[in-house]
Amino acid sequence: MKKFIAEFKEFAMRGNVIDLAVGVVIGGAFSKIVSSLVENIITPFIGIITGGTDVSGLMLQIGNAQFKYGAFLQSVIDFVIIAFSIFIFIKLINSLKSKVAKPEEETVEEVALTKSEELLVEIRDMLAKENQK
Repeated sequence: MKKFIAEFKEFAMRGNVIDLAVGVVIGGAFSKIVSSLVENIITPFIGIITGGTDVSGLMLQIGNAQFKYGAFLQSVIDFVIIAFSIFIFIKLINSLKSKVAKPEEETVEEVALTKSEELLVEIRDMLAKENQK
């Protein structure tokens, strides 16, 4: 039982699990902000453009069943705005990181040598060995 608890503790304390938990919490809070933005600002604006139509209230009634496609459209609008906001946020963070990050050292590419160049390198190395003796 102690081994199981120790394994669980090691798993729970890994950086990626903690990062994921923080991401979920921040994502939940961010989702509330974006939902409020959509509900209180964007939806009324769309209502003005469409002549007062409330998208979330749209539905189709067939018999006793109600198909609330307006609520679905509202969720799609929420998703698009959340995805766009996250895209912009990540783009901003990446641009800030690139400005702050030190330029990496240039890597030297090794050029493939021809057969004659390889032989010259071998001759040079043999001459260097003989001069050291």
